[in-house]
Amino acid sequence: MAEPQNHDVSMINSTNINDADASTEVENMRKRLKEMEDEAAALREMQAKVEKDMAAVQDPGAAAADQANKEEVDSRSVFVGNVDYACTPEEVQQHFQSCGTVNRVTIRTTKFGQPKGYAYIEFLETDGVQEALRLNESVLHGRQLKVTAKRTNVPGMKQFRARRPNPYMGYGYRGSYLPPHFYNPYGYGKVPRFRMSMRYGPY
Repeated sequence: MAEPQNHDVSMINSTNINDADASTEVENMRKRLKEMEDEAAALREMQAKVEKDMAAVQDPGAAAADQANKEEVDSRSVFVGNVDYACTPEEVQQHFQSCGTVNRVTIRTTKFGQPKGYAYIEFLETDGVQEALRLNESVLHGRQLKVTAKRTNVPGMKQFRARRPNPYMGYGYRGSYLPPHFYNPYGYGKVPRFRMSMRYGPY
């Protein structure tokens, strides 16, 4: 009578193992499906970005209007440098509140969320820019601010920067003069071998 009971227990254990394997496979399939959905969403986002860029290239009127709108916004904005890292946008806005109505304050940060030490202030009117320039070299949080008018970046134009000379490379030749090529009569990579003269020594 004990043998059927053992047989039943082994059948139950095998059933539990099969159920565990099936649940693991289902979980793996769910993970794969989630990864595929994320990849599809990333592809859709990239495709939308490419289509937007292509539309901007094919429609120069829209690109020109966007550039004109950007130039208009930049004409009402100023660049503020040497901003303290602990300074908040509200404190910057309060510092420039006497210049006019502040529409937006943007403090640039790194990809890790750390402030870069400069900000952009957009006023509601262009008169605020001239008033803000008067606050150049004013002190905020113990630091002297550098206030200048914001420049508009032209797409496709990159500012040329002269290349710094490398002090470890020495001074190269200037102009079209090149040193004459040295001809090695012994061949490339070979050096002459000097042998001592053979002398007869009887002793």
